[in-house]
Amino acid sequence: MAKLISKISIPIIVAGFFAILAIVSVSYEKLNLSLYIIILFLIVFIFFFGLAVGQNLTSPMKKLLEKAEDLSKGNLSSRVFVETKDEFADLARAFNKIAEELELSHAQEENTEKSLGIKVKARTQDLEETINALEQKVKNRTLELEKITKELEKLQEVAKK
Repeated sequence: MAKLISKISIPIIVAGFFAILAIVSVSYEKLNLSLYIIILFLIVFIFFFGLAVGQNLTSPMKKLLEKAEDLSKGNLSSRVFVETKDEFADLARAFNKIAEELELSHAQEENTEKSLGIKVKARTQDLEETINALEQKVKNRTLELEKITKELEKLQEVAKK
């Protein structure tokens, strides 16, 4: 972000210095102490003006970059609120719309997963009940076969005597 501030403020400061140099070179013979003081104040003003303009133009961009970083880390509730009425505000609105759509998509995905989980659990429960019923039938049939086998063994013993 410091690079962006310097890219904006340095040309403003340099242009201001060139303007001051042009004024000084034109009226070099008429310079006195009060004019030097005015030029010094003008240089300080241009310097701070350049920094202020650079800061003012980069502040919305900095907010957008921070929120984009938050969004990329998974914070889907990340929104940008910019007070300007320029392209940065348009970009912030577009960013907020994208973040909102991502959040809705994520919520729909979670709801779909929950719904699918409930359906799978219900189907699994049905299958478990069917398996338990079949196991019980097998146990009952096994007990019946064991009874019949014991009766056959008794009949065989009786038949042998």
